[in-house]
Amino acid sequence: MHPRLIPALAAAALLAACASPPPPAPIDVRPNIPPPGGRCDAGPAQSAIGQNSTARNVEAARVAAGARMARTIRPGQMVTKEYDAERLNLDVDASGRIVAARCG
Repeated sequence: MHPRLIPALAAAALLAACASPPPPAPIDVRPNIPPPGGRCDAGPAQSAIGQNSTARNVEAARVAAGARMARTIRPGQMVTKEYDAERLNLDVDASGRIVAARCG
């Protein structure tokens, strides 16, 4: 091996060691949930009644209903009146417990 080649190879090895590895692929930690759906069916979401309105419980109710979106409605909260067949409405009491699940 040529003596001038050794320092060049050493420098290349050092530079290669400094290169950052590619970022890891994101991991989907959610359970196998179908993508946001369409038409809402509040029947399967009735199991959410009595539960706290945590993000996890609201999302589980939305998925169960097949709704594209969900909203929680607190006592006295002003809401729009338009009907949306793809939305699940979860009425909650003052303590945040779900008391009703309906589409619209």
